[in-house]
Amino acid sequence: MIFSTKAEYGVRVMAHLAKSGGGSPISLAAIAEAEGLPLAYLEHLAARLRRAGLIESRRGSRGGYTLARDAGAITMAEVVRALEGDIAPVECITAGADGALVCAREGETGHEPCPSKLLWTRVQGSIVRTLTDTTLADLIRPATRKTETVSV
Repeated sequence: MIFSTKAEYGVRVMAHLAKSGGGSPISLAAIAEAEGLPLAYLEHLAARLRRAGLIESRRGSRGGYTLARDAGAITMAEVVRALEGDIAPVECITAGADGALVCAREGETGHEPCPSKLLWTRVQGSIVRTLTDTTLADLIRPATRKTETVSV
């Protein structure tokens, strides 16, 4: 699964705000310059993050953005969902009304239960668990251990 630049840039914006310590609001122009990101795109992402209740904005000459909550209370799952929508490794696996994952082809005439549903359900669960277990504060803490590596 490849997340889009919405998730990548949005996480960078959130980390930048978290590193500021929650003091004065920071303008998107300052974030764009510091992070080397396009301002117009950040405006779009900030609107999504604000609607999700993750950041707050203040207008005026001293305006800008701040985190809506403490960095330790914001999970990466919240951030990614605000920017990307539902987290699913393949299009045919979606969450039903009760939250259970279902295959889009289940129940269709002539289709047996999907043989890959178990795999994609586990992949989706691992991704969501990792994002839920990682807070914004985790991302901005100084590294105290070796960089984690993942074997593929």
